[in-house]
Amino acid sequence: MNHIKGKKIRRWAVAGTALTMLVPLLAACSTDKTDDPKNRHTLRIGTMYGSKQDESYFRQQFTDIFEYTHDGIDIEVVPAIDYNEMQFDNMNGKEQTQQPDPLEKVKAIMTGSNPVDVMIFDFSLLGQLVGENLLKQLDTQMKEDEINASDFAATVIDGIKEEGNGNIYALTPTFMPSALFYNKKLFAKANVTPPHDGMNWDEVFNLAKQMSTGDGKDRVFGFSFSSYGGGENYWDIQNFLAPLKLRMYDENAEKMMVNSPKWTNMWKTVYGLYKDHIIPHQDDFVYDQPTDGKYNPFQGQMFLNGRVAMTIGDYSYISQIQQLNDNADKLKMEKLDWDVVTIPFHTEAANVGANINLSSLAGINTKAANSDDAWEFVKFINSEKWAQLKSRSMYEMPSRKAFIKAREGMTYNVEAFTKLKPFSNSQSQKDLEISRTKPNIRFISELASQAYNAVVSGKLSVEQALKELETRGNDLLQKLKTDPNGPMDDFYNQPPIGGNGDGSSGGGGIVRPMID
Repeated sequence: MNHIKGKKIRRWAVAGTALTMLVPLLAACSTDKTDDPKNRHTLRIGTMYGSKQDESYFRQQFTDIFEYTHDGIDIEVVPAIDYNEMQFDNMNGKEQTQQPDPLEKVKAIMTGSNPVDVMIFDFSLLGQLVGENLLKQLDTQMKEDEINASDFAATVIDGIKEEGNGNIYALTPTFMPSALFYNKKLFAKANVTPPHDGMNWDEVFNLAKQMSTGDGKDRVFGFSFSSYGGGENYWDIQNFLAPLKLRMYDENAEKMMVNSPKWTNMWKTVYGLYKDHIIPHQDDFVYDQPTDGKYNPFQGQMFLNGRVAMTIGDYSYISQIQQLNDNADKLKMEKLDWDVVTIPFHTEAANVGANINLSSLAGINTKAANSDDAWEFVKFINSEKWAQLKSRSMYEMPSRKAFIKAREGMTYNVEAFTKLKPFSNSQSQKDLEISRTKPNIRFISELASQAYNAVVSGKLSVEQALKELETRGNDLLQKLKTDPNGPMDDFYNQPPIGGNGDGSSGGGGIVRPMID
């Protein structure tokens, strides 16, 4: 949870310096200049997570400018899950405290005796909120106020409409897209045609094999699932598999489903890249250590050091590339000649990208007591003026197409960030209930991590590892069926699958990406 909180704070903090720049610009937008208490009203805005201690960051990001330009409106921020309450939960390592269900917590502040007017939430909840008629459809109001959906990036609108049965129930001013970054110089040197938009995973992996050459410190790797880490990283595989929505266990959490041809094929595909040294191993990072004793801020980032031909990175990765190129002479490093194309997709989930995050969707509660101000707020933070401000962000991209441009002084295929639909990692109500009532089910993913580590270490074949994962997972599911919150001594006392592994928590019924 601290990871989620930290990431949100990082994004919110960048708005603070921009606040003073926008206030004069929007001062003329003020709709009500009276301080008469009789004319004042409160707009209640719900958030998925928060606390009084970090509320100021949220206000800087979303509400301060709106309050300044709308004198008659007071903003009240209502977190669905309060960090202050969670940090004092009893986690003694023996008995797991039930984790709050984000959907249920959001529904509680939307349907209680004093419901919020606006809800700001992650894309993963959109389908459920629409399905339970908790969000007001926005298409009519957008038409009346001449807000054209075509002015927003297709990535954003297509994803929203798909979860809304063809309609728009929320809008977001920014999003965090990802793309496939590639080293233009390496492709030119190898005389290999570089990647292009619209490639599937098989095509990218075939390119990666062509680009893998050399040995030891001179080895160039064709691909890496992320800018950090080697091929032993199970979570990179989880992100890779996410759009396929492969289930680890059935909807009743009673039977494992990993011992199947599809799971076997996917694990073999990734392990084949590792075995053939197409993707780097953890040991390869030793060659990125500086030999002169000087600190290298890009140490261990093999793409930035010219040793990986292609990697997946989000929009903020451009900032690191820019920092490298601006300081290459000081660091005595070679500047990176690069570009981007769309994220590869699975043919079974065409044009769907797993690494696209819509985390700031704003929708109007169907039970809103102040629906007029709610629409005014949603409209305001999705306006052209707001998008102009957000276009300065180094971390997120504005949703409005007019402000989606390559950064000043840089040239790259910026459209690659906007073409694919975001993958919806929404869970079924049953999966959410299982995660909440059986918190120890997270150890299924730890077993999966152990199983994959046993494969890459050569201790088990893919078939053997998945079979062992099935057996050990079924044992755990049966234990959770009779004692969902009991101590996990038996689990910790067992040797890991294959006798090796350092799994970590996470996961769920359906394989889901490990991102914010």
